[in-house]
Amino acid sequence: MEQLDTIGGERRNDRRYDMKLELRWKLVRRRRVIDNGVGFTLDLSRGGVRFHAGRELPIGLNIDLSVAWPVRLHNVAPMQLAIQGKIVRSTDGWAAIRTVQHEFRTVGVPQEHRQALANVGRTPGLLMAANSGSDFRKIH
Repeated sequence: MEQLDTIGGERRNDRRYDMKLELRWKLVRRRRVIDNGVGFTLDLSRGGVRFHAGRELPIGLNIDLSVAWPVRLHNVAPMQLAIQGKIVRSTDGWAAIRTVQHEFRTVGVPQEHRQALANVGRTPGLLMAANSGSDFRKIH
């Protein structure tokens, strides 16, 4: 019987976080949305996301994810993590993407909470942005 050499252990560069968060996805080709759906994350890292899409997705296409973030800005404003990436694997209803860009955004801040956010020197419509590989920074 022939012995095969295998590489054991975790070979990924980025730590993966097992988190089940609701998301919306959009397949994008030439800046046009060609398909969309809902699902949930299985795990996340700085470099990628594995998520349940409900069906197989075409490998190599660009995809936008809007992930419902479990923490509110200043305990007031709901947030979402917006991720742009490329599909690298897809099987049995789940897909994995390589992250190209990501940013946190606030979502639907009620009028009565806008003043509270303004008092702490933040603009409710805009948060932090990051490219995978750079530090978070404030954008205007």
